[in-house]
Amino acid sequence: MKFKNTTIRSTRIDSTLGGIVLAATDHGLAGAWFERQRHWPDTAGWQVDDAHPVLRQAVAQLADYFAGRRRHFDLPLDLSHGTAFQQTVWQALLAIPIGRTTSYGTLSSDIGKPAAVRAVGAAVGRNPISVIVPCHRVLGTDGSLTGYAGGLERKSALLLLEGAL
Repeated sequence: MKFKNTTIRSTRIDSTLGGIVLAATDHGLAGAWFERQRHWPDTAGWQVDDAHPVLRQAVAQLADYFAGRRRHFDLPLDLSHGTAFQQTVWQALLAIPIGRTTSYGTLSSDIGKPAAVRAVGAAVGRNPISVIVPCHRVLGTDGSLTGYAGGLERKSALLLLEGAL
């Protein structure tokens, strides 16, 4: 993912599932990536800013989540760096409650594009805000763990933490 025409502030945290790089714009949290995951962003020009208010909120909320003390995130999000279709899919991901899962087909139907299962899958895979925008809650039609940019072992661990497996 390439962020254009905006200043990106970033920080890095450790989690029980590995390091996570967080990014924020003036509009909100714009990214959360596990280190070495697929679709790693171009971080050239990013400014490390551990004191950025949105990043500090994200760090605290993720720490609570991984400790089992948080079930919902309350952060301003900046999803504007995806296409209109990707943004629609990412917004639909936010409606999947913790402890629940859905399939790519159901998600496609939910956004009014039942024939766009592959495109929805591609958009889910390009979700820039891992964990917080819960793409890990999307499973194959048969309930199988399929595709997760952070790795299937992380997807499984996240679903176990949430009580969905």
